[in-house]
Amino acid sequence: MGLAKKLKSDVSDQNRPGLQTSNAFVGANARNRDDGSGEKSRRLKMQVHNRLFDTIDVSKLDTLDPATLSGKVTTAIAEILNEEGHLLTDADRTRLVEEIKNELLGLGPLEPLLRDDSITDILVNGARQVYVERKGKLELTDVRFQDDQHLMLIIDRIVSRVGRRVDEASPMVDARLPDGSRINAIIPPLALDGPALSIRRFGQHRYEIAGLVEKGTLTWEMVEFLLAVVRARLNILVCGGTGSGKTTMLNCLSAFVPENERIVTIEDSAELSLQQPHVVRLETRPPNLEGKGEVTQRDLVRNCLRMRPDRIIVGEVRGAEVFDMLQAMSTGHDGSIATIHANSARECLGRLEMMMLLSGFTIPQRAMRQQIASAVNMIVHVSRLSDGTRKVMKISEVTGMEGDMIMMQDLFEFTRTDTGPNGEVIGHFSSTEIRSAYSRMLEAAGFRPDKRLVRAGAAG
Repeated sequence: MGLAKKLKSDVSDQNRPGLQTSNAFVGANARNRDDGSGEKSRRLKMQVHNRLFDTIDVSKLDTLDPATLSGKVTTAIAEILNEEGHLLTDADRTRLVEEIKNELLGLGPLEPLLRDDSITDILVNGARQVYVERKGKLELTDVRFQDDQHLMLIIDRIVSRVGRRVDEASPMVDARLPDGSRINAIIPPLALDGPALSIRRFGQHRYEIAGLVEKGTLTWEMVEFLLAVVRARLNILVCGGTGSGKTTMLNCLSAFVPENERIVTIEDSAELSLQQPHVVRLETRPPNLEGKGEVTQRDLVRNCLRMRPDRIIVGEVRGAEVFDMLQAMSTGHDGSIATIHANSARECLGRLEMMMLLSGFTIPQRAMRQQIASAVNMIVHVSRLSDGTRKVMKISEVTGMEGDMIMMQDLFEFTRTDTGPNGEVIGHFSSTEIRSAYSRMLEAAGFRPDKRLVRAGAAG
């Protein structure tokens, strides 16, 4: 099975943000109990926090590596507790040290959640309500912030590190964490019940294509086919709904790009993590306070065409950049990959048309469809099912135009057959036994469609 076999045999299962010294951080306990012990703990943390800044030169903290910094803070806190004569159990002392370090060096009450790789989403609905998503299901946590000001300081810490801002004049912001996790924040007056923060997690251990096979997202036959598609330099769109795993699939597909090719990535908020050595990452920029200086995805797509890319990867197509992206795909920059919000492969093509229309350009419908049909070769549809699992529902290809219609055919699909006793989705992957229209290109890339596409995939 070539590289797919090698991948199968290889299956194997902080960054610190900028410092803030406001005492508003200190009052938050992850549990934030409202009884007397909670208030006592809060006062003790405030005491230690104030003494800590008399002990440590905060101006030099940025020059220390994270391990040294953590050790110095831990030692300083322990000394302060001894000097103050506070008698704490080992468990309470450890918890207090960890909480103060999180407030000083990290994202406060959110730090334990960010270290939990089983969490895929963190949803903060004001200071008193924090939900997380595990295995596709939402759970209410006992994490609390002291108040809205405390939560606002956490949001400011996140967005300021990537050169963005959030205030009354600009109450919505997209940003990212050092590990690539996607951040969206919206604050009053738009958020009526206090600041709201949404974090789409990208953990330390990112999924590779082999990991997706292990989780039942797709099969090795589909992996081998997608490997040939990328190596044959066919243009790919990954479509799906919110949280369906589009970016994860895009990351996995990009791993198949040969290392001797130049890749340029374009994103609203940088979250892709490509492993190739020759990658140029571009990110949009919002307007400044005067409403000037904005750089859109369309600006970046136009600019990257002058950067001699072998492959163009667009994190998500959502606006006028669709024109330049489709033109690039059909005029020499083949092998490009992008994601788009859509609930099916057919709807994906309709979304491309809609974005072209909403961009304000007057183009005949047939001309738009011809542009799409000549640019897009393959569509990978991913979906999050009712049990929280993510599957590749279909791999389809665009075969051209017939009259005014774009013609497509499905090559692989997931068929749902039943629901288990605990709500789990039961089904299987299979080939549609249709020979690909790009079979010659796939054969040149090492795939044998006449032997593989007529064979059913493994059960999922």
